[in-house]
Amino acid sequence: MDVVIGLEVHAQLLTRSKMFCGCATTFGAAPNSQTCPVCQGMPGSLPVVNRRAVEFGIRTALAFNCRVNEACRFARKHYYYPDMPKNFQISQYEEPLAEDGALEIDVDGASRTIGIQRLHLEEDVGKLVHEGTLETAQASLVDFNRSGVPLMETVSRPDLRSPEEAAAYLRAFRAVLVYLGVCDGNMEEGSLRCDANVSLRPRGSSELGTKVEIKNMNSFKNVQRALEFEVRRQAEALEAGLRLVQETRLWDAERGYTRSMRSKEFAHDYRYFPEPDLVPLRIDRAWVDAIRAGLPELPRQRRQRFLRQYGLPAYDAELLTHSQALADYFEAATGELPQAKLVSNWIMSELLRVLPADDEAAIRAAKITPRHLAGLLKLIEDGTISGKIAKDVFQKMVVSGEEARAIVAREGLTQLADEPALAAVIDQVIARNPKAIEDFRKGKTAAAKALVGQIMKATQGKANPAIVNRLLEEKLSKI
Repeated sequence: MDVVIGLEVHAQLLTRSKMFCGCATTFGAAPNSQTCPVCQGMPGSLPVVNRRAVEFGIRTALAFNCRVNEACRFARKHYYYPDMPKNFQISQYEEPLAEDGALEIDVDGASRTIGIQRLHLEEDVGKLVHEGTLETAQASLVDFNRSGVPLMETVSRPDLRSPEEAAAYLRAFRAVLVYLGVCDGNMEEGSLRCDANVSLRPRGSSELGTKVEIKNMNSFKNVQRALEFEVRRQAEALEAGLRLVQETRLWDAERGYTRSMRSKEFAHDYRYFPEPDLVPLRIDRAWVDAIRAGLPELPRQRRQRFLRQYGLPAYDAELLTHSQALADYFEAATGELPQAKLVSNWIMSELLRVLPADDEAAIRAAKITPRHLAGLLKLIEDGTISGKIAKDVFQKMVVSGEEARAIVAREGLTQLADEPALAAVIDQVIARNPKAIEDFRKGKTAAAKALVGQIMKATQGKANPAIVNRLLEEKLSKI
């Protein structure tokens, strides 16, 4: 069976005010403290389009090579839910802002182009806060702070062929939004949300199977897990001769399965019609051209530059450029110490061990700054400290924010490079390890490595490894 997946990605736009009113969009404010008659759907209130939200939509459309339509129109999408005060959502349907784009993704070293069917603007709805779990709650409260926040929905074509590709698409999609500065990409806070449509069909068939929509996936990992489960569920049902129904299912991350939520609506069920309180938008070509001229370097372009300019391996360039903050960190550190591979290695092995790779805010606020990291690596390069001690110093820098040189000086961690002193230590270690010497005489090279370990232990890791290896080799050659 062929797997067919399409993603609908909803991104809250980083505007200071809502889509159709002047209320603030700050996350985490006291419930219902950022509302007005417009976003609460009071009778007689009139919406006004947020120009900045339209600009962000155009910026994103251009980044995905979409065609920005010269005219677009808002419509009323009717459905009933407690967190939507008007009982309809102002969205776009037949006349969206942009159409016919594409996003290139990389999976297992191969590139694929995924079509983007449409990109449109709408308002977000409120948020239900349940007293307990959804199934056991005795009451639910409504917070309308999110109601009316500018939302951009982008619908992919059904070009994705595996859960792994779907996760790769979402990662690449998020990276573009963050680079553009239109969305912070925080899935845990709900500013980036994804619904997946998945179906199965006989291999080689062009006819789509019964589509199931999956909701409530709040991470890249959960998107992949939910789709893997749903593909298995549908395959087992079809093999058993069961009939699938078009429905919306919720992903339960704790139990690892999807469960039925409701039957899936068709477009006509929403009773779309043009929003009578908003005139159609006319998009000026000069405005679009100005936005296009101001587009930043995007992730794929930056990745290609990292390969070309810094000579990084493809894996390094891929990882570093998926996060704008991480790419900026790398370039700032490399500006201080122009040894790209060394900087990349430490970012990937040490920095990303204490900071999430996709947490832009945490990387930018890290106590160990790019200049601090470069300063630490310079101490390794000039022989002041060993690589082992550098890792201990790094941990102290992460906590305190101090520079490496200050920590090394205060704690007396300077590397021991005095050859006579090291020679004396080596003589003592050789005298204490006659069995290792006998093994070395028998051709067991591992014995020499064991002696190096003993020497480093005797000097508390401060001995210069290069000098130790040279002096030990000289002494062993005379035995």
